[in-house]
Amino acid sequence: MKGIVFTEFLDLVEAKFGLEMVDAIIESSQLESKGIYTSVGTYEFSEMLQLLKQLSANTDISIDNLLLVYGEHFFSVIETSYPSLLATYKGPIDMLSSIENHIHIEVRKIYPDAELPTFKTIQKTDTSLIMIYKSSRAMHHFGLGLMNKTFEHFNSTAKIVLEKLNEDGTEVKFMITENK
Repeated sequence: MKGIVFTEFLDLVEAKFGLEMVDAIIESSQLESKGIYTSVGTYEFSEMLQLLKQLSANTDISIDNLLLVYGEHFFSVIETSYPSLLATYKGPIDMLSSIENHIHIEVRKIYPDAELPTFKTIQKTDTSLIMIYKSSRAMHHFGLGLMNKTFEHFNSTAKIVLEKLNEDGTEVKFMITENK
């Protein structure tokens, strides 16, 4: 997993819960990296999972809800770092339906070894989208947070329903309807 995902996560934890919480979750985890991350480095997903579990245990917030907030936070990184990419889209449905065939291609140019989830578009209209998310990491709520902020970026709102297609959440259907 790319280091930017770790550095931004720890920035969010510090902003929301304080530096003491960052120290606490790092110290209570068994991290090969010792909690020292660079944005361009690559680290094991198991480290992110440990940090999430420790944060959840220390805050009584579910991992899914932590991932949702983190996804919403991470969208601001995209807005700041890649405004020209966002400017290529006319609306949120257009943008979300191009995750696999455009956005992830651009991400791989910057991070060639990035392990990204797949998003397969099943059905698309001007105001709705059905996608299947697949990832061994089961971070679908991170994706949901990114989707929420995508609509906000385009001054819109949507009803987004996710349906786990398997128990472990490695395959999820997103049913998205933009409010018009």
